[in-house]
Order: sequence, then C-alpha cells, then structure tokens
Amino acid sequence: MEDIRVEVWVRAPIGEVWGSWTQSDRITWFSPEANIEAKLGGAYELFWDPANHDSMSTKGCRITAYESMKLLAFTWKGPDQFAHFMNTEPPKTRVKVSFEDGGDRTKLVITHTGWGKGEDWEEARTWHVNAWKGVLDSLASKYE
Repeated sequence: MEDIRVEVWVRAPIGEVWGSWTQSDRITWFSPEANIEAKLGGAYELFWDPANHDSMSTKGCRITAYESMKLLAFTWKGPDQFAHFMNTEPPKTRVKVSFEDGGDRTKLVITHTGWGKGEDWEEARTWHVNAWKGVLDSLASKYE
C-alpha cells in the first residue's frame, strides 16, 4: 500500500519547529502528554489519554533516525480501533519527519510507511491521512 506523504510550511524558524517535535513539554499541540528522549533509540511516546498510558498512545515507540534540525523518524502505533493489527511488537509502521530551513519558515514533510494489505489496513491508512493533515494544520496554527 502506498506511503502517506503530507507536507506544510510553518511560519517559524527551524529551531522552534524542531523543538515542537523533540521536547516533551512542547509537543502539546499534538498530544497532551509525551515522553520524548531526543536521541537515536530514545522513546517517542505520545499519550492522548494521560490517565491511561496503555490506551490511545504510542507507548513503546522509539526514535529510529535522528539528525538534529533535519530528520526525526520513529516507530508508530495507531489508535485503539486499529490496535489489533497495527500495534504489535515491534510496531509495523514508521513515521519520518523531515525539516527544511526556510529562514523565518520551516518546511515539514511527514512520510508514514509500513502499511499492510487488506480492508483493515486501508481503513487505518485513510484515518491516518486525515490525522496527519490535522496534526500539521495544528502545528501551523500554533505559529500563525
């Protein structure tokens, strides 16, 4: 199945945007709570229900590529409705976020790979296409 690719220009310098993805206390535009260890192999855990880290989270996900101000990649777990096929160990899908310095703006490109085949996977992919667009819109509005 085709990878998801979504991009946006954010009206903020690259250092600001990079920090918004790599610092647990600055990613609240995406998830209310996070555990991010900004290094290769570090945790990349987002918790949409802070009261229950085992539900609606990327608990156990890890950073798989890290190049400061240029590239951040991590394993991914889908929301609970797709957990029975997406959230096995190790996670089947991966997310790569590329950063491009444009001075007072930053270009972000998200590429989400590892999609399986079948109706369940198609539904999950469609859900994630919309979710990633919403995530980038949320980040862009943070800096408007």
